[in-house]
Amino acid sequence: MKNNPKVEENFQWDQTMKNHFSSPWNFPKSVVSAIVLISILCIFYALSLSNSSSLSNQQLNIIKTIHAIDQEIAPAPPVSSPKPALPENTTLHHIVFGIAASARLWDHRKQYIKLWWKPQQMRGVVWLDKAVKNGADDHLLPPKEISGDTSMFNYKNPKGHRSALRISRIVSETLRLGLEDVRWFVMGDDDTFFVPENLLRVLSKYDHNQFYYIGSSSESHLQNIKFSYEMAYGGGGFAISYPLAKVLEKMQDRCIQRYPGLYGSDERIHACMAELGVPLTKEPGFHQYDVYGNLLGLLAAHPVAPLVSLHHVDLVEPIFPNVNTVQALQRLKVPINLDSAAVMQQSVCYDKSRSWTISVAWGYAVQIQRGIFSVREMEMPARTFLNWYKRADYTGFSFNTRPVTRHPCHNPFVFYLSKALYNKNTNQTASVYVQHRVQNPECLWKMADPSRIERVEVYKKPDPNLWDKVMIFRLTNAHFSSCIISN
Repeated sequence: MKNNPKVEENFQWDQTMKNHFSSPWNFPKSVVSAIVLISILCIFYALSLSNSSSLSNQQLNIIKTIHAIDQEIAPAPPVSSPKPALPENTTLHHIVFGIAASARLWDHRKQYIKLWWKPQQMRGVVWLDKAVKNGADDHLLPPKEISGDTSMFNYKNPKGHRSALRISRIVSETLRLGLEDVRWFVMGDDDTFFVPENLLRVLSKYDHNQFYYIGSSSESHLQNIKFSYEMAYGGGGFAISYPLAKVLEKMQDRCIQRYPGLYGSDERIHACMAELGVPLTKEPGFHQYDVYGNLLGLLAAHPVAPLVSLHHVDLVEPIFPNVNTVQALQRLKVPINLDSAAVMQQSVCYDKSRSWTISVAWGYAVQIQRGIFSVREMEMPARTFLNWYKRADYTGFSFNTRPVTRHPCHNPFVFYLSKALYNKNTNQTASVYVQHRVQNPECLWKMADPSRIERVEVYKKPDPNLWDKVMIFRLTNAHFSSCIISN
């Protein structure tokens, strides 16, 4: 059989092509990897561009939609937010008194309460140990309540009296009466004379929504050592804010049980305040007056603070001579009604031509002394009073004092308030002080004699906002002014 040349040629071609395509590629591996990497990057870029375009279109559609809505709907006028209401100023209505009294002394001591109580403006309760007869003057006094039973409480102080237990619970019992719109509870005794307007001035400085325990310590250093310098003495009065009174009421009975050996009611209140972690906020206008004798030295050099209270008015001499205590306090009410903010505030001036120093306790007394005394010395109380502990050191007070006189010629001539009035045409008060004649020691100095002065007249403008101001000098530099004295 002869060979077919075409078939032979095809076979050779097929073998050649087969050998060609069956041989492996001769490209380097790095080139292949680069080509694969570039391909992957191109794919990701294409996808990213597609998503970006889609998001841009969506945002454009949203913007177009918002723009269309803005064109269809007119913009609303701006709405001003309501201003927060200013807090209402504290008034006497917001203060509730709890007055500790005893049935045995009620007929006598209610006379003191009537002097300062304002039935139409003030709220409070007199807490008695037992019932007393109703009187014709009851409408001039706070309503009366009988204190709750305290027989379940232990009392182990051999020198004290169980009445301290019931008196210590007066704030809590007053709270339980459920009176509304109360900001402060004020505790006092039936022989405490309050100046309500000045009490209001003091309490208005503080936020009644916070925990406050406000009062003052004793004038006796030994009293403060025996009890505490950080305790508010109840006779001089103290104030407790409403939120604090609520907390006190919930824990007080348990607290009292833990202190059976304490002496008085104010000690027990202080113990509970300590457990609650509330310190005493001291206000020097609350006066316990743990002293005996004449208050002239204390009142004539009153601290730069509103006069808030006077305690132990039964134990000290009447603050004005030749009258009883009720009459003396009635006289003090005259300047209180004219300018309560300025009562007892001291000013010092000098009559240089006669070398006199004049100290004015407005609404109370004027003192004239021979010689020029510094303000620093004049604002220090003169010891016209005796220590609460009569056998103790006569200088043992909780503040600095000075002798009444260091030389017979330095003896002060005292002029007590006689009358005071207000002139609406001049917007001034005029107060008249008349000399209290006493036997003074003979003075051999050749200088003007103050005994020739019969009376002193003081003119000033009332300033009910006196304590709202920052006072650099007492009564606007009156310490450094000259006095005009006419015979």
